[in-house]
Amino acid sequence: MTEHHVPFQSVVEALLDSQDFPRRYLQYFSDIDPASLALLMEAWPKVKPTRKRALLKHLETTLVEDTLVSYDDFARALLEDPESSTRRSAIRLLVDCDDPKLVPAYVRMLETDEDPTTRAEAATALGHFVMLGELEEIPSKAHRQAEEALLRAANSQTDAQVCRHAVEALGFSSRPEVTTLIESAFRRADHEWRASALVAMGRSSDDRWQEQVISMLMSENPRERLAAAQAAGELGLALARPLILRLLEEEEDDDITTAAIWALSQIGGEDARTYIESLLDITEDEDQIDFLEEALENLDFTEDLERFDLLAFDPEDEEAD
Repeated sequence: MTEHHVPFQSVVEALLDSQDFPRRYLQYFSDIDPASLALLMEAWPKVKPTRKRALLKHLETTLVEDTLVSYDDFARALLEDPESSTRRSAIRLLVDCDDPKLVPAYVRMLETDEDPTTRAEAATALGHFVMLGELEEIPSKAHRQAEEALLRAANSQTDAQVCRHAVEALGFSSRPEVTTLIESAFRRADHEWRASALVAMGRSSDDRWQEQVISMLMSENPRERLAAAQAAGELGLALARPLILRLLEEEEDDDITTAAIWALSQIGGEDARTYIESLLDITEDEDQIDFLEEALENLDFTEDLERFDLLAFDPEDEEAD
């Protein structure tokens, strides 16, 4: 049955009302038209802060669960909101937006926003555009602008959180100076800095970091173990597989366990498949079943890629070199 369409003014009135906001109205924030957006932004200052935070949290959750929704236009309008938590939510709602016109806005937020956590969020968002630039999917000007802003932030000492997020975002960059930044971060006697270095290593697509990543898989610090497991998967480190399987036998942190299982699906191997299938046989939790089935699908994809690489290899080309 097609749901009855309501005028957007009714959505705005419900947002201003003290009664619970109807969840069915969340759909009206996706692909919002200009007239509706104007109505919403006119009323936005009058919406209670708690109602704003609840709405934005629901939208963020929906964005993760439903790939067909888009809150880009609404989120853009909130990037300069007076409330820092709203500005951070706006950045997260734009996570899948590839428009390079966002780069100057994120650079401005990174360099001038009064809230350090918002500046760190902007650094993370700029990392997405560094990655797009490396793939040549955005203009080189926007790519350079994102990189230069992140390099300035990573080399500043104004706020450690912002610096660390900038280093993580620069993991996508092929700039030679980034290697030195990652090495410096990893050598620090600080768990958060080492974890950020590991995040950057995972994003680098560079197996030069194999030794550092593997060395942190059995770290006593959970943040380091989590980042190392994620990096091992992103880099596809086959040598990490035995340690990840050992980690899974001992780990009690659910987030780390999830990351380690996913890493196995990215690395591949018969023992990885055996382990994931054995978990699937014994679990009764529906969410865990869905996750394990998705991990097996990703493992199939990983192994298909490996077979393709083998088929693409021509021994005669090597002999001719």
